[in-house]
Amino acid sequence: MPKITMREAISQALWEEMERDPQVFIMGQEVGVWGGSYAVTKGFYDHFGPERVRDTPISESAIIGAAIGSALTGLRPVAELMTINFAFSAMDHIVNETAKLHYMFNGQMVLPLVIRTVGGGGRQLGATHSQTPDAIFAHFPGLKVVAPGTPADAKGLLKAAIRSNDPIFFIEHATLYQARGEVPEGDYIVPIGKSTVQRPGKDVTIVTYSKMLELSLKAADQLSKEGIEVEIVDLRSLRPLDMEPVITSFKKTNRAVIVEEGWKSFGVGAEVMARIYEQAFDYVDAPILRVAQKEVPLPYNRKLEQMALPQVEDIINAVKEVLP
Repeated sequence: MPKITMREAISQALWEEMERDPQVFIMGQEVGVWGGSYAVTKGFYDHFGPERVRDTPISESAIIGAAIGSALTGLRPVAELMTINFAFSAMDHIVNETAKLHYMFNGQMVLPLVIRTVGGGGRQLGATHSQTPDAIFAHFPGLKVVAPGTPADAKGLLKAAIRSNDPIFFIEHATLYQARGEVPEGDYIVPIGKSTVQRPGKDVTIVTYSKMLELSLKAADQLSKEGIEVEIVDLRSLRPLDMEPVITSFKKTNRAVIVEEGWKSFGVGAEVMARIYEQAFDYVDAPILRVAQKEVPLPYNRKLEQMALPQVEDIINAVKEVLP
């Protein structure tokens, strides 16, 4: 099985789906001639042409509005937003149309729309370009939210998203594009809305996703040297949120640490923690802890930015704190 980067895995998924289905097309800022802000669609314009790889004006509202219209008329658009921070400029389209049209019209229309966007900090892009507002989008019923943490999941989940008749908000972390991993070749699909155990263990359950999976695995390696074996559950999808592997793991370890990059208040970790307490309260042997970003707009300065973001050491300390 070849080892490729997450950028290559996402590009591979897009290319294969465009070859498979002529109704699939890409639209967004600089996705065509320039090849995408993160080079994901490099070479697509020359191969598929301007009809299927469409450069758009600098207007997120226009991009999502046009994508909604094309999806309603039978096409399968993959709309790229350069960063999740710019999705706020299209919130009315995303929240009041993308997430609700299928329901409001009693299922008479489908919306096979994928919104690809880039989230997360760690690249010194400042407070307004480095946010992790994943929980905001996961809040709305009708919109599925996916956030892969490995190249294989990125390919499999994106292919599943493009084939889905539901609107999918697909979040790629800005610092994971160079991450390498084994990725199956060919028609590889990962079902949306299914969590998975990325590392088995017996002492503490770590629940995480996206970039924080990478940090959690590093923390697990260090903890293992001290005889502490953590089990890591990767959510992969935030809506629908699959708690079954989380609860199964928690009933085995009786302790949990939830790791997310977003702010702790009203976040993904708060939701996961609440559900563990609701569904497995009798198995709790220690307070569930959360590791998250400091509650400040993310600084531009490199050292301050890293101080604000969760680190491997934070995860290790939290795991040790819940142990007897």
